[in-house]
Amino acid sequence: MEESDRSHFNEMLDNQGNPREPYCRLNAWLSEKPSNFLSRKSKEAETIFRRLGITFAVYGSDEATERLIPFDPIPRILSAREWKTISAGIDQRVRALNAFLRDIYHRQEIIKAGRIPADLVIQNEAFLPEMIGFTPPRKVYAHIIGTDLVRVSEDEFYVLEDNTRTPSGVSYMMENRETMMRMFPDLFQSYRVAPVEHYPDALRQTLESVAPDPAKSAQTVVILTPGIYNSAYFEHAFLADSMGVELVEGRDLFVDEGKVFMRTTREPQQVDVIYRRIDDAFLDPLTFQPDSMLGVPGLFDAYRAGNVTICNAPGTGIADDKAIYAYVPDIIEFYTGQKPILKNVPTWNCSKDDDLAYVLDNLADIVVKEVHGSGGYGMLIGPTASKREIAEFRKVLQANPGNYIAQPTLALSACPTHVASGVAPRHVDLRPFVLIGDRVRITPGGLTRVALKKGSLVVNSSQGGGTKDTWVLED
Repeated sequence: MEESDRSHFNEMLDNQGNPREPYCRLNAWLSEKPSNFLSRKSKEAETIFRRLGITFAVYGSDEATERLIPFDPIPRILSAREWKTISAGIDQRVRALNAFLRDIYHRQEIIKAGRIPADLVIQNEAFLPEMIGFTPPRKVYAHIIGTDLVRVSEDEFYVLEDNTRTPSGVSYMMENRETMMRMFPDLFQSYRVAPVEHYPDALRQTLESVAPDPAKSAQTVVILTPGIYNSAYFEHAFLADSMGVELVEGRDLFVDEGKVFMRTTREPQQVDVIYRRIDDAFLDPLTFQPDSMLGVPGLFDAYRAGNVTICNAPGTGIADDKAIYAYVPDIIEFYTGQKPILKNVPTWNCSKDDDLAYVLDNLADIVVKEVHGSGGYGMLIGPTASKREIAEFRKVLQANPGNYIAQPTLALSACPTHVASGVAPRHVDLRPFVLIGDRVRITPGGLTRVALKKGSLVVNSSQGGGTKDTWVLED
């Protein structure tokens, strides 16, 4: 077993090597198991996932395009007290972000007040002028949000980023829980773990609550997918099946007299709500990218006419833009009058001369990210990069500084993880899933992503990371 690194917070063990209260029973349970127990269970989980087809696609890979996300059989455990702080902070944050979205597409009071630069919003490629003046049902723009959190100490959680466009991973959260309950019923029953299996019902209730006519007796909800080659197609199909709604592609829908219809084997059926899993640019070739084959011609006009709801709304990407991220504490204070419950990671905006100078002088010690990047691509992790990688990245950064932000390298918390040598701490983050419609619904737990390589801080599945089940304990 690897020796624990004291430079980061170990969620299971304190500085004396004793298990923290939420992990006491897990620690005792692990100590009773034979040395090959977790290896056997990992293979069992892999067989289950392979049988179910729980895969994700990797673009640009020379290997097989479909991969299993590595699953770690040791759960991450959060106490009820810890979750209370997390959920209150997320609730505050998502309400403020939705208020921000409504404001920037209407009166732009936050810009007039000088709390955020106008160019940062108006010139941002994620800002859609087509949304100006339009208000979605219930004034909700971002209905499904995945908030990425990292932990640095017993009581300190930071928001790493807000995913307000089309956050993925909820299907893995649910399948991880199902697998844990199947493989370790004795361990599961020894804890009072908050359930996550109600998420599809909560998602459908949320989507139906933002329909153009929420009083309608039967709402027709569909999930719009780019198709089977999309990296998250498994999740699209999983959610459609779990909610009991149709999974459609753009060719399955059409617009007639300002309304959206779904082709069926009988007669066309009017669609009330579209949970879209395609990007803004591809939604409607008549309004956005004209050569898009993924969207529906006329969809945006039907949306603006109030005849269909698109979730998340077009233009929500401005709220999770990494350049905007640095201003989220100001956004929260401006719209709620409160200090943020959850902290932001200190951020340098490379479009500012002083910030850029600092970043260039400290590339070896910080993390630099593309403003519009995701999945762990287009970034530099200074402490683990070679001198050559830093030199090459310096040139890229100097050529287009406005495309980057930088942050200090955080000492991410670590959780016990099954590795080749046994059980060892590995760095983790957490993506809780939030639904906003008639009310805010936060699923207790979320997707814990784990960096499986020793010392690695990159948890993304596309970069070799895995996932864990996340247990939130009930009082």
